[in-house]
Amino acid sequence: MTDKKLEKDMIASVHYTGTLPKDGEVFDSSEGRDPLTFLVGHRQMIPGFEREMLGATVGERREFTLAPEDAYGMPSDEHVVKVPRNEFGDIELVAGMTLMSDAGPFTVQEVTDDEVTADFNHKLAGESLTFSVEVVELRSASETELAHGHVHGPGGEHH
Repeated sequence: MTDKKLEKDMIASVHYTGTLPKDGEVFDSSEGRDPLTFLVGHRQMIPGFEREMLGATVGERREFTLAPEDAYGMPSDEHVVKVPRNEFGDIELVAGMTLMSDAGPFTVQEVTDDEVTADFNHKLAGESLTFSVEVVELRSASETELAHGHVHGPGGEHH
């Protein structure tokens, strides 16, 4: 059926390319990979992405640019924290490297003998983002997917 439109509580599969409008640099793309599949309306995507795609049909392509507020927000000093150096064990820390923590990814800003300055702002915070998105497939979410708030693949595994 081609009359389905992308709306809340649907499973949408899309191919996309994200670029930075200031210089056209591609920051993410599904090219060469499986389509991105997500449960619409359950905060799996940045806010503006879903809003711009609502009502799209299979085969439709949309292009749009999001302001930082509709993407990853503006950088905030609240997301920059100092962590005791000894919490990193024997890891060789270098300013600029990205590490993963229980609270999500962060960038090492500064390293001293006693502490590490960790920046939890998203790398794309403060950036406007342009997306070119094509809807590949739309289907209604199952009761299980709605209950769990995310997509389940064949056999019920998480994506």
